Amino acid sequence: MPTFHYIALDQNGQESAGVIDAATESEAISSLRQQQLYPTTVVQEGKGDVSAIKRRARTSSTKAAKGSAGSKASGAAKVKSKTLMIFTRQLATLIDSGLPLLRGLTVLSRQEPLPVMKRTISTLADSVQTGSTFSESLQQYPRIFNKLYVNMVKAGELGGVLEIVLNRLAEYQEKAQKLKNKVVAAMVYPIIVMFIAVAIMIFLMLVIVPKFEKIFDDMLGSRDKLPEITKWVIGFSRWIGTNIWQLVIGVAVVFIVWKVFSSTKKGRVIIDQMKLKMPLFGDVQRKTAISRFTRTLGTLVTSGVPILQALNITRETAGNVVVSDAINKIHDAVKEGESMVGPLESSGVFPPMVISMVDVGEETGQLPEMLLKVADVYEDEVDNSVSALTSMLEPLMIVLLAVVVGVIVLALFLPLIKVIQEMSGGGTGG
Repeated sequence: MPTFHYIALDQNGQESAGVIDAATESEAISSLRQQQLYPTTVVQEGKGDVSAIKRRARTSSTKAAKGSAGSKASGAAKVKSKTLMIFTRQLATLIDSGLPLLRGLTVLSRQEPLPVMKRTISTLADSVQTGSTFSESLQQYPRIFNKLYVNMVKAGELGGVLEIVLNRLAEYQEKAQKLKNKVVAAMVYPIIVMFIAVAIMIFLMLVIVPKFEKIFDDMLGSRDKLPEITKWVIGFSRWIGTNIWQLVIGVAVVFIVWKVFSSTKKGRVIIDQMKLKMPLFGDVQRKTAISRFTRTLGTLVTSGVPILQALNITRETAGNVVVSDAINKIHDAVKEGESMVGPLESSGVFPPMVISMVDVGEETGQLPEMLLKVADVYEDEVDNSVSALTSMLEPLMIVLLAVVVGVIVLALFLPLIKVIQEMSGGGTGG
């Protein structure tokens, strides 16, 4: 039986080289795929130059141990969601225009500016060229292309509608990115303002207040003559100056405890429950979770992914443990042949409108369409909630910042005003 030398990629995108016995080249490729290997080069011994492959085989174990500069393009690599969104949209447009998949990947690999993504696309093109399906090729990079992405592409390949599925996937990513940007904008603004307020307060307490304290000691001689608010500010300034390092260590300890707590299963549940119940922000978090759930599930089912598999994928991409648990109960109910409505109601996460829409969708056989309509509604709701929240927080944050700075300034200038008044009174009396 002929011997074939090969270079192949495993599921993590790691390259390996070796030999395999097979009757034909196609059988060799088939055997390698059964071993979860994706061949990029297969050469029969005696019918081609195998010296390069042999050298690769001798050095592959060393490279695996030491790592290589190209490892960033392997399955361990990760790219920003915006980069993946642009790639999906461009590929969908090329295929929709009639360009073959392989040609589209080649074009995108040439024009991709990001080295990691460039190498990834190039490897995908090589894998497709050697006979692998596109979905099989995507599985080499689990940190770039998640299960949602791979399963939608697989469904598109099986249905012969890859260009339609890629367009849906691109639309899904664009809407998900838009929603994420809105939520981040709502959360980041108050954090930035609070950070500025704390920084200003610490600067005033550690730098400005001590200088004024010396001035007051020279002018008045005793702290008893100072107004109460000034005494309080000076005392607070001294306390911060004395305990500054303890405060820094305390903040660091709180941060570490929070990270450890949030990494536990119970901690994650408590934190995610708090997110949904937070004043002001809880409503935005809930609507975002509902929108993500309905958009993901609707897109998957519309693309031809089986409902149980779609629910599993949606559960993994929910982004909230409470919502994930609710989806898990929905999965179990559907698996037993029951309706989705019962678990939706018992979860306490989904409002009556969502439950009614899902109920109507199940009754009419239009569940995917209803889910996507719910997603559209709640994306608009998130947009409106974020706008209202930002409009409300802006004046509140400005007032808070003004009060913090104003109290300190007032405390520092009241004694000066008192001294000026006494000097004026003394000068008039003389």
